Amino acid sequence: MVKEFNILLAGVGGQGVILMSELLGKAAIADGLRVRGSEILGMAVRGGSVTSIIRMGDDVYGPLIPQGKCHILIGLEPSEGLRHVSYLSKSGLVILNTTPIFPFTVSLGQSAYPDLDHILEKLNSVASKVIRLDAAQIARDAGSLLAANIVMLGALSGVELLPIKTATIKETIRTRFPAEVAPVNIRAFDLGYQACSQAVK
Repeated sequence: MVKEFNILLAGVGGQGVILMSELLGKAAIADGLRVRGSEILGMAVRGGSVTSIIRMGDDVYGPLIPQGKCHILIGLEPSEGLRHVSYLSKSGLVILNTTPIFPFTVSLGQSAYPDLDHILEKLNSVASKVIRLDAAQIARDAGSLLAANIVMLGALSGVELLPIKTATIKETIRTRFPAEVAPVNIRAFDLGYQACSQAVK
């Protein structure tokens, strides 16, 4: 029996944060888990901050994670991962995609983007463990840069803490995507799983 398991996905518009949470939610339901969730979308369709929350378990009633109660924080974009670190529990885990997406204000010279070492230092000061991977490169290796979010989904499964079976998530991916693109997404999932499972050994 799962009492409470909280996941926060943080990224920007265009990274597939919402699709990733949809796949997680459907897989959790397929495995018989009670699921609650919430989404926060930024002002811009692409480039704005996007947060999705997935809560699973019999003791979960509301859609929002209290601060300090998140078990796993998925940072699909480094600075967005850092932005939500206050939600992480003391024993919480961070899985961070190290590929940055710079806001247009950085390109215009109106703001500065934090150094990756600074982001990692801050995350490591709060999390029990920070797993970093280049999801963009792994997605390219799988056959499509668009599958970076599925790489991160595989990485999430690879830490082997989820109360959802890996086989259930993969079946959810197969049924969600057309037959011609499903194999690429399964490869992306498998490569993310392998990268993360090696990191936690």
